[in-house]
Amino acid sequence: MARYIGPKARIARRLGTQIWDTKGERSARDKRPYPPGEHGRTRRRGTQSEYLVQLQEKQKARYIYGLSEKQFRRVYQEAHRRPGVTGENMLIFLELRLDNVVFRAGWASTRLQARQFVSHGHAEVNGKRVNVPSYRVREGDVISLREKARGMLVVRWNQDMLDRTTPIWLEHSDENKKVTVVQIPTRDQIDTPTREQLIVELYSK
Repeated sequence: MARYIGPKARIARRLGTQIWDTKGERSARDKRPYPPGEHGRTRRRGTQSEYLVQLQEKQKARYIYGLSEKQFRRVYQEAHRRPGVTGENMLIFLELRLDNVVFRAGWASTRLQARQFVSHGHAEVNGKRVNVPSYRVREGDVISLREKARGMLVVRWNQDMLDRTTPIWLEHSDENKKVTVVQIPTRDQIDTPTREQLIVELYSK
């Protein structure tokens, strides 16, 4: 399984950024804004090696999108084969994952929850049930939750309470019951806090 089930706050503190956007994660970073471990307070980030900085950027993106190392490397390799900028291709492929679209649509509070919704068969693409979180949507695809899932308390709470802006490459319709991929996202439309060029440099070694 690619799903990370360890202590989330430690990962967020180690990488210095929000990963899963959970309340416990935010609280831990506010209370202890330094890396975990016995020497976390005295560790100096300015002395990090080039390799460590690149590795942390890769780990940050991998944890944010919930991929295993093998899955992430496969995405990078495909992005490298495609025309264009490798780092941007990689982020676009990650954004077009079905679980990420469910998250971006505001139906799930986190990508982990979105992954669970998809794995349990609650998502549809163009009217057909899809239970593969890594399924890559395309321009023009219509993504929705199945009728039973729309009535789930957690989904209704997320729709009412989450203050999340839907990216410009997705368009809501039918009172937020569906989203349509109106265009393939560009790099400036992806707000993931990662420097993808460092990831490319790491894998290029």
